Amino acid sequence: MNILGISAFYHDSAAALVRDGEIVAAAQEERFSRKKHDPRFPKLAAAYCLREAGIGIEQVDYVAFYDKPFVKFERLLTTYLAVAPRGILSFYDQMPGWLKEKIFMRRTVRKELEYDGQVLFCSHHQSHAASAFFPSPFEKAAFITVDGVGEWATTTFGVGEGNKVKILKEINFPHSLGLLYSAFTYFTGFKVNSGEYKLMGLAPYGEPKYVDVIRRELIDIKDDGSYRLNMDYFDYAGGQRMTNAKLDALFGGPPRKAETKFTQREMDLARSIQDVTEEVMLKMAHHVHAVTGMENLCLAGGVALNCVANGRILREGPFKDVWIQPAAGDAGNALGSALFAWHQVLGNARKADKRRQKATYLGPQYSDEEIRTFLDAEGVPYEYYADEAALLDRVAGVLASENVAGWFQGRMEFGPRALGARSILGDPRSRQMQSVLNLKIKFRESFRPFAPSVLRERAGECFELDHDSPYMLVVAPVRKERLRELTAEEKQAQGFDKLKVIRSDLPAITHVDNSARIQTVEKEDNPRYHGLIQKFYEKTGCPVIINTSFNVRGEPIVCTPQEALTCFMRTKMDFLVLGSFVLDKSMQKNWVEPDKNWMEQYELD
Repeated sequence: MNILGISAFYHDSAAALVRDGEIVAAAQEERFSRKKHDPRFPKLAAAYCLREAGIGIEQVDYVAFYDKPFVKFERLLTTYLAVAPRGILSFYDQMPGWLKEKIFMRRTVRKELEYDGQVLFCSHHQSHAASAFFPSPFEKAAFITVDGVGEWATTTFGVGEGNKVKILKEINFPHSLGLLYSAFTYFTGFKVNSGEYKLMGLAPYGEPKYVDVIRRELIDIKDDGSYRLNMDYFDYAGGQRMTNAKLDALFGGPPRKAETKFTQREMDLARSIQDVTEEVMLKMAHHVHAVTGMENLCLAGGVALNCVANGRILREGPFKDVWIQPAAGDAGNALGSALFAWHQVLGNARKADKRRQKATYLGPQYSDEEIRTFLDAEGVPYEYYADEAALLDRVAGVLASENVAGWFQGRMEFGPRALGARSILGDPRSRQMQSVLNLKIKFRESFRPFAPSVLRERAGECFELDHDSPYMLVVAPVRKERLRELTAEEKQAQGFDKLKVIRSDLPAITHVDNSARIQTVEKEDNPRYHGLIQKFYEKTGCPVIINTSFNVRGEPIVCTPQEALTCFMRTKMDFLVLGSFVLDKSMQKNWVEPDKNWMEQYELD
């Protein structure tokens, strides 16, 4: 039985295919359309899933959609009526899309996919809960889902056991921790539903100056982690902005304009809302543990991508273990809805399996033969390594010499993080590497930290972490013995001056608060990537490498060899490793932008 899960029309549209309970494929539409956070119906992602499964749409038994459009439409209409006439412009903006394709979703799905079979619907937070629990390694567990908003729910908790997830309690719109965080994303000059992780990265540069104001004026937090927002300060319910003039007055001026200089205010606001978010999540975790009595916790929803809060729940929370859906945002709901249909609607049994999601390597892959065909057709000079050990030795030597390498291997990751399939790699011991990667390769803000990939078996030597973190969704402190003693002057550094301070013997991955967002790598999950880090360790004594996503600012992570080559040639990367092929930038000819899509040109999947 084939079930195709679909998430669409908000942000990060995606498709996933489950066959007889096995997760066969999953991918975000943005990776194929090349439009970041693409919200359109995921026709390209669905087509990929069918190709990967080797089937046509006529062999799909069910299409599962990730929320209930009629209920969401009810919420929109109810909200617009409640705030009328203030929301009239937003109403006119939203209605054409809803009346054309969103409200009649069964018809839209059938039209877009040319499908005449059954279409199933589950609620948004049921999809989140299913994506959190069903792929987890636990036979039973509590779950918490927190995001902006689904139909009405914004936060839920419940229990997963066997082949069922059950929501016990929920908080409803307009009260939303995710939208509160997004309001501060907007106010500090970042893009909503895109820049939240930038806000999280900015937080350590500031002080929690506004925590008391936020608690007093914006959010009422109860001991059990439930909360209510003061909607006098927010316009997102019916307007076209997240915040209003009352919030401007509260924080001493209007929102920062995008691309303008950061001030201490933005840094302090980022730190303050991050602290408040962590407080809510920790209180919620303690309450859910007390109510459910479960030892383990599963997390999903966009707020579950807040890896600083995740790290605190793991270290300070009451649960024995925590598993986080790697595609925790709306993209993961494509997978969640398919699994919900398989288990909960159709009643099929579930067996807990740590590797059910295949380390989230669920996207397209390209063979060495396909890569060679492309490189030869383009006349690209390369070195080919038939021997695995020789390839890893070469690339480890490249990294140990402080070169930056693009790393394109195997199946693309499902979710927002690059995990050693579509990554840019560097040496974490380098004092210059963070600025080089940010300014010359990623073309992004200088304050943004870089994440380490570490051998799982040696993670405890570098970080205060005794759990798996395979999906780069947990922040943990760098071990104290790896930190250097700061001078009195260095301790007084403020704002972005903190960037100039060398804090550890792994300076390129140590953030200004002495933390790191960690990916632990196991051989069973990704043998080639684990082997590369092992070889780097043998050469340098360091079991860590820098891992950042293979893209530049404003673009999705690369999917195809052509996109990898284009990104490599447009930036100051030194080497590119495509499968078993190594490209040296110094040996490349002058770059001419391609005028054709390689997939179409060579008719390769």
